[in-house]
Amino acid sequence: MQLASIKTYVVGNPPPSFGGRYFVFVKIRTACGIEGVGEAYAATFSPHIIAAMAEDLFARIFAGQDPMQVETLWRKAYGAGFTLRPDVSLMGVLSALEMACWDITGKALDQPVYKLLGGLVNPRLRSYTYLYPDANEDDSFYDDPVRSAERAAVYVEQGFTAVKLDPVGGYSVFDPRQPTLERMALSERFCKLIREAVGDKADILFGTHGQYTVSGAKRLARRLEKYDPLWFEEPTPPERPEMMAEVARHTSIPVATGERLCTKYEFARVLETGAASILQPALGRVGGILECKKIAGMAETHYAQVAPHLYCGPIEAAANIQLAASIPNFLILESIQQLGGFHEKLLKKKIQWEDGYVIPSQDPGLGVELDEEVALAHPYTGTALHLEMAQHPLGYY
Repeated sequence: MQLASIKTYVVGNPPPSFGGRYFVFVKIRTACGIEGVGEAYAATFSPHIIAAMAEDLFARIFAGQDPMQVETLWRKAYGAGFTLRPDVSLMGVLSALEMACWDITGKALDQPVYKLLGGLVNPRLRSYTYLYPDANEDDSFYDDPVRSAERAAVYVEQGFTAVKLDPVGGYSVFDPRQPTLERMALSERFCKLIREAVGDKADILFGTHGQYTVSGAKRLARRLEKYDPLWFEEPTPPERPEMMAEVARHTSIPVATGERLCTKYEFARVLETGAASILQPALGRVGGILECKKIAGMAETHYAQVAPHLYCGPIEAAANIQLAASIPNFLILESIQQLGGFHEKLLKKKIQWEDGYVIPSQDPGLGVELDEEVALAHPYTGTALHLEMAQHPLGYY
């Protein structure tokens, strides 16, 4: 079995665009006609450049090769151009191609990927969602603790047992910064009202995006502890886990991180420094499925848990599910609401979400098929990146 060709898709995500402005998918095909899909979570360049990177990497490393040789293909790509170090754009592209190889392998063997990773450990995957506004609400929802608490109660009624929010304000290329007293008070009010709304029926996942200094994160954590969040996410920027470890030692709230990290090497530093006890790899960025299986194995030795991150499309979601189904230290899976809406339209068969849990598919490979007609009907024509940060300092001046 040999890899023969690649197609790429840069798909615009229509409003409300939950999961990002666009998705970058790949489909690779073997000479014998088996197709596999993958998704790149790489946003440092235009998505069309990312798609061209995927085509380039496929031509140089993957074309003509056996898709079952994942380890060898990974090492050749990781060391391409004398790199041998985590490169976030390369790893996003490699993640997509690696996922597609696993999809092909599963289809060739008529087995879901999780069975090739050691078997099914978790037949039901607990899921959570961000608090998202309804269709008739605008972005002012995200600064309104009353409406967020009401929304949290709705999600709990649907079956969710955890909800996530990030009320600390925007993020900037000039971060980290100190939190303002106003934002700390608002964050505390969010947690108070949500805790009152959901009681002990749901965990609160307090998200930040590396906005704060160590001292600022400590100040905020102290105010939130009384509401017993399940985690405090990425309280400081991702470059120096040693700094995040200071926050983790200071608070009783478990620290979670990993959305912006790639490869086992970056996650090893998180574990070795004690920066986080909950790891959040995004499988479209971390280096793919096998790389994340290795990270989960390292986490086991530190009694750390894995909560795959999703702010992307349905193919990364499918890869997250395969990984989560196969690991003993799985904690919870990020779900964009119930994975309906445009995520569902892009697939020929919906991911099964049931009473707060995702049910891993028994279909071979990743368990999903990309609907190419839908993908091609929604090309991304914008210029903005998947996520963007403020270009000026925020907070106190």
